Amino acid sequence: MDYRTRWPASRLLVAAVAILILVCASAIGALAVALNGLTDARVRLLDQVGPGRRIVLSLDTALIDQETGVRGFALTANDDFLEPYRSGQATEREAVASARAAIAPVRPDLAADLDRIAVLMAEWRSGYAEGVVAAVRAAGWPLTDQVRANRGKELFDEVRGAVGTLKEQLDVEAADARTELDTVADQVLYLVVGLGVLLVVIIAGVAVVLHRILIRPLAGLADQVRQVSSGDFEHAVETGGPRETVMLGQDVDLMRTRILRDVEDLRRSNSELEQFAYVASHDLQEPLRKVASFCQLLERRYSGQLDERGEQYLRFAVDGAKRMQVLINDLLAFSRVGRITRERVPVDLDETVAQVLDSYSEVIERTGAQVEVADLPTVRGEASLLGGVFGNLIGNALKFHGEEPPVVRVAVERTGEFWTFTVSDNGIGIEPEYAERIFVIFQRLHHKDDYPGTGIGLAMCRKIIEYHGGAIWLDTGEDVGTTFKFTLPVVAGDEGTEDTDE
Repeated sequence: MDYRTRWPASRLLVAAVAILILVCASAIGALAVALNGLTDARVRLLDQVGPGRRIVLSLDTALIDQETGVRGFALTANDDFLEPYRSGQATEREAVASARAAIAPVRPDLAADLDRIAVLMAEWRSGYAEGVVAAVRAAGWPLTDQVRANRGKELFDEVRGAVGTLKEQLDVEAADARTELDTVADQVLYLVVGLGVLLVVIIAGVAVVLHRILIRPLAGLADQVRQVSSGDFEHAVETGGPRETVMLGQDVDLMRTRILRDVEDLRRSNSELEQFAYVASHDLQEPLRKVASFCQLLERRYSGQLDERGEQYLRFAVDGAKRMQVLINDLLAFSRVGRITRERVPVDLDETVAQVLDSYSEVIERTGAQVEVADLPTVRGEASLLGGVFGNLIGNALKFHGEEPPVVRVAVERTGEFWTFTVSDNGIGIEPEYAERIFVIFQRLHHKDDYPGTGIGLAMCRKIIEYHGGAIWLDTGEDVGTTFKFTLPVVAGDEGTEDTDE
């Protein structure tokens, strides 16, 4: 597949975020418009129509106060009745101005009605009230002019009618404003709910899209990678999704093909190694056995007839052939570790070490060695290989001893998910700078005439321990003798010794 035809994940993510932002911005804009309408409706009802309606009611009260005051003064000629008339005029002027300021922005026609009411009230005062007040003051007694009273009533009824009409119109306007406020409030509620639902839908949609174009391809790629890593190198890795996922899949498949080629090369190499092992164990050892046998025959048959130098040469030849046989056998054993695998079973290390000590019983008795072994756990592995590890380490401790009889200690302690074993002695020791060299095959620190051996033992130990999932090292912190430590995994469910170090 051509990854260049695929969108990169960054572009897909930007597109998804852009769509989300665009839809959210549109929804928020609509909500802002609705909220603005809600504010306008609230202002209209609470700040304009409602206050205007209350002011008109106070205006009506002020007009009634004026009419009542004039009528009482006309009947009694008492100046106290003129107080409501005068205060009513001041209240009227304030009410008309306040009502006009509240109503004019929303209903200019009703503001004109206010002006008409003010004009009618002025006509009532000039055509009736002022005349009555002047006549009563001139006569000094109450006025009983019925004609004038009827004219005043007609004028005041006209004013009251105009005020009543204005109140009715304001009532209608208030009802309309309240209805509009309720409608806009419902719209805002619907928009908020719709916006919430829309956000949930968009987020769910984006999640589904991202899962389809990102998560699912990555999960599929991970499954295929696990399948390949489990050993199925023939499985071709293919995946879809964005450009990065496709490129990653191609890189993994390329790595798979390289591993497959390396596996084939390794198989050929193992086949050649097996052929070499066969040759080494049969064809090479047969001539060595003949050389050693005939040299020994020569030594026995011509013993005393050869000079000292000739007999020495024969001994050298026999010794060289025997050492060559030992070296070949050790090398074959080293090559078989990890290549020829057997079923791993529970291994009782107490029994394994007991067998090792039994095989070294003659050496232990001859050197006067003292061997102390702690209670050892049961591990999972190959008994013969693990026995070889203990055999090499204990054998080296018995071999490389000093003036004093050897003292060998085998201990173990639990460290997390591993057992840590310690094999220590009081021998000649190893310098810290050789801590890694001693684990390299054929590396010797002493001449073969001083201490016999092939130099494979510790290399074999490292290979066996690593094959069993552990590690081995030289503990350079000890001042006396040599101390080796190695680890082996704890068997699942083992509740054995936590610390048996002695």
